[in-house]
Amino acid sequence: MTKIFHNNSIKLSLQRGIDPNTEKVIWIVLDGDYQIVEPIQRYLTFLSTNKSHNTVESYGYDLKAWWEFLNINHLDWRSVQISDLEDFAYWLRVNSNTTKIIPIKPFQAVRTEKTVNRAISTIGGFYEYHIANKTVNFKQFERFFMPVGIRRSRFLQGISKAKPARKKLVKLKEPKTFPGCLTNEQVEVLVNACHRLRDKLIILMLNGTGIRKGELLGLKHEDIGDYGDNFIKIVNRINPYGIKVKGRERVIPIAPEMLQIYNEYLIYEYPEVESDYVFINIWGGEIGKPINPRVLNTMFRRLSSKTNIKVHPHLFRHTYATRLLKAGYSPDRVKHLLGHSSIQTTLDIYSHVQHEINLMEVVERENNE
Repeated sequence: MTKIFHNNSIKLSLQRGIDPNTEKVIWIVLDGDYQIVEPIQRYLTFLSTNKSHNTVESYGYDLKAWWEFLNINHLDWRSVQISDLEDFAYWLRVNSNTTKIIPIKPFQAVRTEKTVNRAISTIGGFYEYHIANKTVNFKQFERFFMPVGIRRSRFLQGISKAKPARKKLVKLKEPKTFPGCLTNEQVEVLVNACHRLRDKLIILMLNGTGIRKGELLGLKHEDIGDYGDNFIKIVNRINPYGIKVKGRERVIPIAPEMLQIYNEYLIYEYPEVESDYVFINIWGGEIGKPINPRVLNTMFRRLSSKTNIKVHPHLFRHTYATRLLKAGYSPDRVKHLLGHSSIQTTLDIYSHVQHEINLMEVVERENNE
């Protein structure tokens, strides 16, 4: 049995730009003639009003891939079928760069199930948007891949009140894997490998609060308690570089020692600039400007190379959550501290950790895989 994909693709590109009216980052999908792909652009423009530019970028790549797939197979985006989405999922999973005849047999996947499912969800939102705007016919897609609870959708309220909720009809089963975590000894090695108070504070803040990278880079001085108030506040705001805080607003307790290092950082390293942000450029780039996420990624790549500890910002979040659960914190409390909107999210990621007798066995197994 084989699947055949035709080689008649056009070259699409996703371009970053600045809206001259709002001065916000926007993403534009262009075809081979450098013309805007209007159906995609309308949806990306809508998303830019309530999503971070990084999220919109990810959606843009998903829709770019969908458009390329449609073109390869001579399909009209307004009249696709469920079977087309199934083929698209297979195409992404195997290799979206190939157009040869592909035998269905064991293969080395080039994308994870999670990545493919995200793309399918993106396409679902895309059609949901165009149904609401009557660009496409609702009846054409009422049996398509709309998610459970579509009747409550902000797009389709009033359109499908009498329709039963539907599950996604195309979704790959994602393997449940432990995301991994760091030991206390590894965190200590990473902190000692940093020669600057700012970088030490970054590691200690991530490890001691479990906040996301975007939340860290968006911290302002007003978000950090003082005079015995050992906490940080996570505030829903558009942070530097268009990063939108994903989680819920919350207050997270911190160790007094972290507040002490924060004060030392302000005294000994923080430049004499007017800035509301905690983590800024000090030794390079535009002094006083908030750190670019790419700079943070570079910092952790260098730390990984220097210490032989494979580390990235989000790993501290898993470490924090695992530590709390093993210490006996309730999943509901952990959910609040992580800023998850649903406790199911917390349980899905960390349920197996709750059943492990020895956390170190989990860590060692992950390190060996």
